Amino acid sequence: MQRAAKSLAPSATRSRSEAVAFLIMVVALIITPLLAYPVFLMKALCFALFACAFNLLVGYVGLLSFGHALFFGWASYACAHLAKVGTISLPYPTFMPGLSWQWLVIQLPLLFQHPECAILGATIFAAALGLIVGALAIRRQGIYFSMITLALAQMMYFFAVQAPFTHGEDGIQAVPRGKLFGLFDLAEQRNMYITVLLIFLGCFLLIYRIINSPFGEVLKAIRENETRAVSLGYKTDRYKLLAFVLSATFAGIAGATKALVFQLASLTDVDWPMSGEVILMTLVGGLGTLFGPVAGAFFIDALENYLSQFGQWVLVVQGVIFVTCVLLFRRGFIGEIARLLRVKL
Repeated sequence: MQRAAKSLAPSATRSRSEAVAFLIMVVALIITPLLAYPVFLMKALCFALFACAFNLLVGYVGLLSFGHALFFGWASYACAHLAKVGTISLPYPTFMPGLSWQWLVIQLPLLFQHPECAILGATIFAAALGLIVGALAIRRQGIYFSMITLALAQMMYFFAVQAPFTHGEDGIQAVPRGKLFGLFDLAEQRNMYITVLLIFLGCFLLIYRIINSPFGEVLKAIRENETRAVSLGYKTDRYKLLAFVLSATFAGIAGATKALVFQLASLTDVDWPMSGEVILMTLVGGLGTLFGPVAGAFFIDALENYLSQFGQWVLVVQGVIFVTCVLLFRRGFIGEIARLLRVKL
């Protein structure tokens, strides 16, 4: 009985520390709109969700993706297109001489022009992309996996440059926010912030549940020793593929939400620097921690916001922070704090 009590004590302490940290985070996110610019906070929340999605893959499975902007950016495009145009375009061959390709447009104005349906459609699109990319990438390991994700992401970036509905370098502008469920006008900053906050908290809790489920324990086992997990009878490729799709799905939700916040979807969301930025956020905050990506996202976004007057020197500052983190804070900010306090964060 004493041994059982001792084994349960760390688990109870961990749950208590995570619950306290979650409450502090929620209270801070409720209070900060009174002190900071709401649009900055909404942007930080979108990137925090993006970083949490990336951390689910690299922190708990050990799969480093160099192309996660693919899901973030293309979900942003999908949401913006559906919210603004409300149509889906499918190619079909005409039976005219030469069989030239035309565009068959399916009108769905009453469905996808609602913001919740646009986000849902973009999320499904990101999950489908994650399934395709994941099925190709998980065939390799290590740097080969990372380079495949980068190559596929860049391929889709150049497609975004040429595709007519993305409008090239101009992006999709003037995206209407609409009314959530036909009741709440998201043009009001307060309603938009509450919506973004609820989306972030809901996804954050869902990620927490995934991590602490039996499925999450298998992912951690694959990260620590995939060969041993295979010897125990687990089909690791299926687990890695599902984790990849889940990570892409949450990244898609973040990208779709950002498109509504800024009423814009642009090439910067799908380009490779965005993938590098989410890696930086995760490493600075704490790889493999629950709250680390959130702290890292807010920290990096604050740097970009308040040091924007220095232009390209912001990149130099970010590089210095990255090198400092790697050399001195290998667990990230939150990881080092958790180590000092001997709690789980």
